[in-house]
Amino acid sequence: MADRRRHADRPPAGRPRGPRSLPRAGERGGRREPAGHHRGDHRAVQRARPRRRDPHRRGAGRRREDPRAADRGRAVRRSRGRPEPADPRQLARRLLPWFDRHGRHDLPWQREPTPYRVWVSEVMLQQTRVETVIPYFERFLRRFPDVAALAAASEDEVLHLWSGLGYYSRARHLHAAARRIVAAHGGELPADFAGLTALPGIGRSTAGAIAALARGERRPILDGNVKRVLARYFLVRGWPGDSATAAQLWQLAEACTPARRTGAYTQAIMDLGATVCTRARPACERCPLEAGCAARAAGLAATLPERRPVARPRPERRRLMLLVVRNGAEILLERRPGSGIWGGLWTPPEFAEEAGLQAWCRAQFGPRARPARLPGLRHSFTHFDLEIEPWQLRAGRAAARVEEGGRVWYNSRAPSSIGLPAPVSRLIEGCLHGVEGSGQESSDGKDDPVRGARSRGRGARAGAVAR
Repeated sequence: MADRRRHADRPPAGRPRGPRSLPRAGERGGRREPAGHHRGDHRAVQRARPRRRDPHRRGAGRRREDPRAADRGRAVRRSRGRPEPADPRQLARRLLPWFDRHGRHDLPWQREPTPYRVWVSEVMLQQTRVETVIPYFERFLRRFPDVAALAAASEDEVLHLWSGLGYYSRARHLHAAARRIVAAHGGELPADFAGLTALPGIGRSTAGAIAALARGERRPILDGNVKRVLARYFLVRGWPGDSATAAQLWQLAEACTPARRTGAYTQAIMDLGATVCTRARPACERCPLEAGCAARAAGLAATLPERRPVARPRPERRRLMLLVVRNGAEILLERRPGSGIWGGLWTPPEFAEEAGLQAWCRAQFGPRARPARLPGLRHSFTHFDLEIEPWQLRAGRAAARVEEGGRVWYNSRAPSSIGLPAPVSRLIEGCLHGVEGSGQESSDGKDDPVRGARSRGRGARAGAVAR
C-alpha cells in the first residue's frame, strides 16, 4: 500500500512536473504562432507567411537585372578561373550610351539617310576605310544624286568616278542594280528584304544595313567590324569565312540586335569595330564592352577573329604593259574584259612575253619600232602579286589600224571620263613625267598604299620613235 501511494504522487511519464503552463501570447498549444495571431484569425497568418509566386500568372518569374550585379558575378567567375558566359542582352545596353557620347554622327550619308544614299555608302565602305570613302561618296552623289541618274549613266562614267577606290566589281554591280531598280521598281529601292537581296551586289548584310539605317527595321548586319566585335565579345573560335563560324556569328548578330534604336545600334557596333575594337592593338581599356568581353577576360582579344587556317603561299604573275606615247601627252589604251582584275577598265596593251610585245610593235608601227624597257613595279592584290614590266614606245606617225579593237588615245592633258586603275594612272604619269610608283590592290581592284614595293627613278632610256 505504501509503495502504491508513493508512486501515485509522481506525475505520469512524459508530463512536466508542477502545474501546467499556459501558452504565452503568440503561441498556441505549445507552438509559437506569428505575432498578432488570434484563435480563428487566419488572415493574420496569411499576411505573415511569404507569398508564393504563381508560375502561371502573367509576368511570373521575371526579374529586372542589374548590370552591376552582372559585373560582380563576372568578376567572381574570373577570380575562380571559370569561363565567362557573355550576355547578348547586355551588349546593346552598354553600347548605345557609348555611341551617344563617342560615336560618329555627322558622316555624309548620315545627314540624309535615304535608302539610296545608305546603299551607295555601304557598297563603298566594303573593305574600305571611312576616311577614304568620304570624298568619293560626295563626288559620286554630286554626279548621281538618285537611282535614275545612276542608271542613265554609262559604265565608263561610273568607273571613272570609282577610279582609285578599288574593288571595281562593286561599281559595276551598283550600276547594274540601279538599272534594274528603274526597270522593275519604278526607280525606288524595294521595300521588302527579299527584293533588296535579289539585286546585284546586295547581300544579306548590305540589305540589313539599308533596312536598319534608312528604315529603322530590326535587321542584323555582319560586316568585318561587326564580326570582329562579336567574335571577341563571345569568344567565337574559327575563321569567319568558314560556314559554321559564319552561321554562329549570324545567330549572335540576330540575338544582339535590339528592337528599339536599331539604326543607332547598327552604326554603334560598326563604329566600335572601326575605332576601338580594331584588328591590330584593340583599345580594350576604352571599350564599353570590356566588362563582359570573354576574349578580354581570356587574354585573347588580339588573336580573334582567327585567320584562315592554312596560310597558302601567294602566287606571282608577270605582265608586260606597252605605253605608246603620241604627241607627248596621249597614251594608247584598250578596254579590259568585264571579268577578272580591273574588269571593264582601261589599261595599256598587255602582253605575256617580250616576243609578243616586239612582234605587235613591228606589225603596228613598222620594222623600225624599238620599244624600251622601263623600271618595273610590283603590285600586290589580295590573292596574288603582280609584276608589271612597263615598256615605252614613242609613236610619231601611228598606223591607222592601231585603234582597231576598241583602242583609244587617252589625252592626259584633257582626260576623258573613263575608268583607269590607280596603278595605271601612276604608270602613265611616270611615263610622261618621270615619276613612278606602285601600291596594293585587292583581287578586283582595291588600292592600299601600305603594302607593295615601290619602283623609283626614271626610265633608263626612252623608247625609240616609230615612224
